Amino acid sequence: MNKVLLTAAVTGAGATTEKNPHVPVTPKEIAESAIESAKAGATVAHVHARDPKTGGISHNVEHYREIVDRIRESETDVIINITSGGGGDFIPSLATPAAGGDGTDMQTPTERHAPVGELLPEMCTLDCGSTNFGNMVYLSPTDWLREQAALVQQSGVKPELECFDTGHIRFANQLVKEGLIDGDPMYQFCLGIPWGAAADAETMQYMKGRIPENAQWSAFGIGRMQMPMAAQTAMLGGNIRVGLEDNIYLSKGVPARNEQLVDKAVTMLNGLDMEPMTPQEAREQFNLLNPKGGK
Repeated sequence: MNKVLLTAAVTGAGATTEKNPHVPVTPKEIAESAIESAKAGATVAHVHARDPKTGGISHNVEHYREIVDRIRESETDVIINITSGGGGDFIPSLATPAAGGDGTDMQTPTERHAPVGELLPEMCTLDCGSTNFGNMVYLSPTDWLREQAALVQQSGVKPELECFDTGHIRFANQLVKEGLIDGDPMYQFCLGIPWGAAADAETMQYMKGRIPENAQWSAFGIGRMQMPMAAQTAMLGGNIRVGLEDNIYLSKGVPARNEQLVDKAVTMLNGLDMEPMTPQEAREQFNLLNPKGGK
């Protein structure tokens, strides 16, 4: 069978907890969901931290530390991928448009990198540009991204270059050209987010055609497009991502658990004569060096 890297994005930072009671919130819940996803077949667990009291986004390194420690101390092997997106949410105020309004949450590049630099996972995400995200603007200026890329490079962690639109691919390519990305670069196409790249085969093909020949790539769609985009990605030779960060339903109106979405993706892959890579296979294929524990 052909092998595919399968990522479970287990929680995210969105306001999804009221819509699905299975969205993990506490560090213990997030770690346990990552472990259950790995048992179901996930190669990688992509994690955000949430505030255990509010359920909202947390930048507290200690929350990340508890998640990572619990996963590492378990008997289930899985590659850990921590977000480096951090605080980038800017909501302009009409009264004072140069200042952020209610809900704005901004961090410097150094602050965004802190969980990655402290905990040294095998992988992390690196958002490759700013984008309209609903009525919010997610801000990642180019000089900030260069600074973040350099910090990730110094840490030895493998960045996954998150591209929410076609211009993000152009800048990710520039990071590669400037020598800020080591080894074969890994791209991820984030499709269907308002108002970024569309979740359709044409957009995926276009983005795939704009990355370097030696690049590895993956893609995901959000909401009801999660599984169709996973299938399309696998058939085009990419790696896939599912999980409650991107889609909270198993079927229409049925709240999902992460391990159920992983199981559904594994079944889909098997139908295409494919299967998920083991974490060790992925470490070897993508040259993932875990600073905490070697290859």
